[in-house]
Amino acid sequence: MWRRVAGAIRKPEPTVQAEVTADRDPNAPEVRVRAFRIGFVGAIGVLLALFLGGIVGQLSTVILYIALALFLALGLDPIVSWLQRRGMPRWVAILIVFAAVIGLFIGLIATIVPIVVTQITEVVTNWEQIVQDFQNSDLVAWIGSITGSSTWLADSISAIGDWLADPSNIGALTGGILAVGAGIAGGFTGATIVLILTLYFLASLDAMKRYSARFVPASSRNGFVDVSQEITGSVGRYVIGQISLASVNGVLSLVFLTIIGAPAPILLAFIAFLGSLVPLIGTLTGAVIISLICLAASPATGLAAAIYYLVYMQLEAYVLSPRIMSRAVAVPGALVVIAAVAGGTLGGVLGALVAIPVAASLIIIVEKVIFPRQDAA
Repeated sequence: MWRRVAGAIRKPEPTVQAEVTADRDPNAPEVRVRAFRIGFVGAIGVLLALFLGGIVGQLSTVILYIALALFLALGLDPIVSWLQRRGMPRWVAILIVFAAVIGLFIGLIATIVPIVVTQITEVVTNWEQIVQDFQNSDLVAWIGSITGSSTWLADSISAIGDWLADPSNIGALTGGILAVGAGIAGGFTGATIVLILTLYFLASLDAMKRYSARFVPASSRNGFVDVSQEITGSVGRYVIGQISLASVNGVLSLVFLTIIGAPAPILLAFIAFLGSLVPLIGTLTGAVIISLICLAASPATGLAAAIYYLVYMQLEAYVLSPRIMSRAVAVPGALVVIAAVAGGTLGGVLGALVAIPVAASLIIIVEKVIFPRQDAA
């Protein structure tokens, strides 16, 4: 039916599809076609999400290297900025700082690797004598005096020693010689990649900040710049502070372990240094490992090491950490444990190291962005 509107003939508007099909059977062809289309598009979306998730899983190691290099660059940036304030060009300051890092890395490798090789060679050459000495050690005698008999312990040590003396068992335990070699080669390759990325990030850190600010609308850009500067500064201070705490633990451990005659004190001090890089649980884990190694050498040495680390952890928690980490963002202890465990599960030791600065960054974002918005609402 045609209608006249304002002197013109107007074609009647089509009836809304919902009105025409309101009383249709739900199994009508049109409904089936639309359901199929929605389901098909949804299935494609799920497959795409699974595909992207698989890609992220395959690139997890690369992502971890990038994150670690970025946090190392943020940690070294305060030193570079300090050298710049002393009148030094940035590129010269970067070269000096990076040369110091490379020198420290090479020095650690040159110190630790020969010790590890020497210890492994001695263990393989004198394995039977080591097992016999351990059976006759004061530790076994002390345990035997507590349990009333040391025969069962000596037999157990002998059985374990015979099992470990078989190269095929060692290969099955460690995944084989090729797996161990691939792991060592992968570790050196990863360290090289991280160092190279750290150099690039350190050289282009200011440009990265300016470029990332371009993605934020101009009205919010100043706030974004302030928050990003606070995040990078806090994370940098956090990394520097944690490395300082680890260095103090490593040096003091080296001195004390040398005094008490612990086996391979340099290697044990390096374990203490690596453990302290992970806050809260890292120092405790390193202390337990070192105390057990010292206990295997001598009960008195193990007891002395355990007492020392018990005192040191109190000193670190109440004296060293508050002074060194006073300018860094405070991360609650429960969050440190959760972040370290989650990061270690996802990326091993490197994941645990990266997880704590990530948690610190999230705390800054919550305190500086989310909370002010909630208070203003």
